[in-house]
Amino acid sequence: MAQVKKQIVEQLVSGDISRDESRNLLKMDPKDPERFWTYLEVLQERVSWKDKILLRISDHLYVVKKEETGERLVKCDCGHELGDYRANWKTSTNIRIRETKEQINKVYYPESAAPEPEWNEVREFFCPTCSSQLAVEVVPPGYPLIFEFLPDLDRFYRDFLGRPLDDENDSWYENHTDNRTGQWL
Repeated sequence: MAQVKKQIVEQLVSGDISRDESRNLLKMDPKDPERFWTYLEVLQERVSWKDKILLRISDHLYVVKKEETGERLVKCDCGHELGDYRANWKTSTNIRIRETKEQINKVYYPESAAPEPEWNEVREFFCPTCSSQLAVEVVPPGYPLIFEFLPDLDRFYRDFLGRPLDDENDSWYENHTDNRTGQWL
């Protein structure tokens, strides 16, 4: 069985992989069972903090297991913690809302491709520490923040990867966004 070289995974993560190598990864049959672990190793080497990465959820965000407490948090690659991974991390970011035609056209070109401000607003989410743009939503004004992804990490590690997490518990797979926003009242 072919094994994915760490160097190839590094190129994949950094966006420097060649088209041929990318195609080879897609065509691997069977897939390398260690590829996910190699991927996590590469990601871990790219950040300055020690908390264990459990899953990458976007270009700058990870679900991590906090070394000191065992909590599972969303963390930016700069090290900023956005809270419990079971609550929508967007509630812990800086948000820019573009709601006028002039504001929206600053980021959309051509103008004909821009959302109509009477029907939509553009929300941009930024890390409070490093100012990296973490996400963008185009939604009707007043629409709730979208919580795109609540992974069932225990099931993923146990059933798909065959390596259960040591703190596996059914209560990990619950949406806690209401707990966070309830504290605002």
